[in-house]
Amino acid sequence: MTLRVDWATHKSARYAVENWHYSRRMPMPPLVKLGAWENGRFVGVVLFGRGANAQIGKAYNLRQTEVCELVRVALRSHSAPVSQICARAIKFLRKVAPGLRLLVSYADPSHGHVGGIYQAMNWSYVGLSQGGVEYFHGGRWKHSREVLGGAFGGRSKIRDWSALKKRKTPGKHKYLLALDQDMASQVEVLAKPYPKRNSAPESSTRHGSTVEVGGATPTSALQLQAAD
Repeated sequence: MTLRVDWATHKSARYAVENWHYSRRMPMPPLVKLGAWENGRFVGVVLFGRGANAQIGKAYNLRQTEVCELVRVALRSHSAPVSQICARAIKFLRKVAPGLRLLVSYADPSHGHVGGIYQAMNWSYVGLSQGGVEYFHGGRWKHSREVLGGAFGGRSKIRDWSALKKRKTPGKHKYLLALDQDMASQVEVLAKPYPKRNSAPESSTRHGSTVEVGGATPTSALQLQAAD
């Protein structure tokens, strides 16, 4: 079996996310969109982006060009382990963004995820992120930044949001992957024991992935797009 990772078009990335990822939604651009092919058959995408937190690198004294988030893994039925596909995608990303020093990703416990893929790849677990607030609008629950604006300078497109239903959301399991030795030393002191799965298993490492990953800031590579 031959596994290849390369640039994916926006069209193919959107199709993969909307059909093979539990969220059914593309994350906020800009994005690095990498596709995976097994024996020439397209099996999905791994997406890197800014995520929802514009200050994600601040705690690690990193500039926006030095950290990014793994924001989606959307795969159909496939043969290679998800961890192998992600590792190939990270290797590709490092080649096009040599200044990148840290990757961040999240696993959502509200969907039964504990980050098994990151654990298989030896990412460092640093605990739960801070919870947030969601608003119900347009037939679905939306992150507060999508409703109120403010993410990376964005403005709210909803005029009367004060009357919307809202709910608090729990934190997500946060994982870090250091890409150089100095950063590894910083991350090492933050590492905690991996969380364990309670009951329902997380998505298989060999079949359609429903794992959601990531959030961070841009690297120069985040401005690179595959030709659509």
